[in-house]
Amino acid sequence: MSLPNTPEKWAINLSKIIKHFHEAHGLPRFPINVASIAAEYSKQIFPNEPITMVEGMDLSQKFEGALLPHPNGHGEWGIIYNKSISSKGRINFTLAHELGHYLLHRQLSPKGMQCSGRDMLNWNSEHGRIEAQANTFASFLLMPLDDVREQVNGNSVDLDLMSHLADRYDVSLTAAILKWLDMTPKRAMIVIGKDGFIDWAWCSKSLLKSGIFYKARQNLTALPDASLAARGDLLIDNRTGVVHPKGIWVGNEEVREMTTFSKQGQMSISLLLYPDDAPGKWDKDLEEPEELDTYDQFTGADEQSAQLKR
Repeated sequence: MSLPNTPEKWAINLSKIIKHFHEAHGLPRFPINVASIAAEYSKQIFPNEPITMVEGMDLSQKFEGALLPHPNGHGEWGIIYNKSISSKGRINFTLAHELGHYLLHRQLSPKGMQCSGRDMLNWNSEHGRIEAQANTFASFLLMPLDDVREQVNGNSVDLDLMSHLADRYDVSLTAAILKWLDMTPKRAMIVIGKDGFIDWAWCSKSLLKSGIFYKARQNLTALPDASLAARGDLLIDNRTGVVHPKGIWVGNEEVREMTTFSKQGQMSISLLLYPDDAPGKWDKDLEEPEELDTYDQFTGADEQSAQLKR
């Protein structure tokens, strides 16, 4: 039997199996129960190396989860997540991430893998690329493109739509927005604010191509004073957004900002929508900044997402 050889192919293959099984038994397709699927699927595909344990443990706060071989040396594997994680969506994504490691990387790391937020943001190393692959697998498994398109098409883009996606797929708001950004033709960006500064930002391919992005991980950048994120007014309906004039956010264009805050108001998630047509035209792709790599912020920001209002 020929097995998939990319994160996307592994996820699509498993997603099809889940869809057919749920349809045959009259079960809802979403959200996907990663824990039960991991054990059953691994037993069928790799009967000599099955996943026999999926559970939470008391771990250091820096660890998101881990893929570990059974100490008995009989080929069994276990997936664990940090019990201190309060967000159900973040746990679900962590489990899918570790399942991705199992399918793609366990032979590369026979002693297992422990995943921290710092590891998942280090994209210049071989380890970083491995983490990116696990994140890609998780996003394609939990949020299949066909269903995301069906949920999005014909609906206005706002934080209520993103919250609907997060609820449907049992992922964080951040993960839902990043999935949409990865597939949309619109010029858009997510900006995470913390203590008055841009913690990190990630944009759609079309916005990046027009040369608009923040290098928040290399440069200390304050949130724009006039932005909803900087004002932190919890009484304003920020979920549908306001249109800012040119010069507020990066790029000399009007920008629609939608923002949600943590209960303490110290952290924010902003979804920025730029006009569909960029001013002028571009004929070549710009070099992509290092911090704008695929899905590198999923686990790093999910703790923030868990605290934000939907």
